[in-house]
Amino acid sequence: MKRIALFPGSFDPFTKGHEDIVLRGLRVFDEIVIGIGRNASKARYFPLDQMIRLIEGAFRDYPAVRVISYDGLTAHVARDVGAKFLLRGLRNTTDFEYENGISQVNRYIYEDVETVFLITSPHLAPISSSIIRDLHRYGQKIDEFLPYKFEESVNP
Repeated sequence: MKRIALFPGSFDPFTKGHEDIVLRGLRVFDEIVIGIGRNASKARYFPLDQMIRLIEGAFRDYPAVRVISYDGLTAHVARDVGAKFLLRGLRNTTDFEYENGISQVNRYIYEDVETVFLITSPHLAPISSSIIRDLHRYGQKIDEFLPYKFEESVNP
């Protein structure tokens, strides 16, 4: 049976820290589905279609990685894509406290799903999507934090 993991998040933007989790996750899973959740009550900074295209490009040499966007509950999406695992990265104890609660609820909704946490590589731990958005918002270059060449022609 194929070990499929869903790696859910807003990925606004997808960072080198996220890439690190996916690449290391490929040592554990046969397939990783990067799921970009859409939240109607939260406006994105970087356009969803742009982020999908950039992430797909970053993983073009990895046929075991695919990218989807979704509405609804992550546990339902995991079940729908055949994932028995949710892959999550942890940078610190604050991330753990937040992710632990979510993992419990996901398991309640879809009892066959297990959440697997990978600790972010130390040199990538300070990187967060919110910090990158702030840097970009105030005119700073962000390419060194991203696993792709950022398309300045498509701005938020």
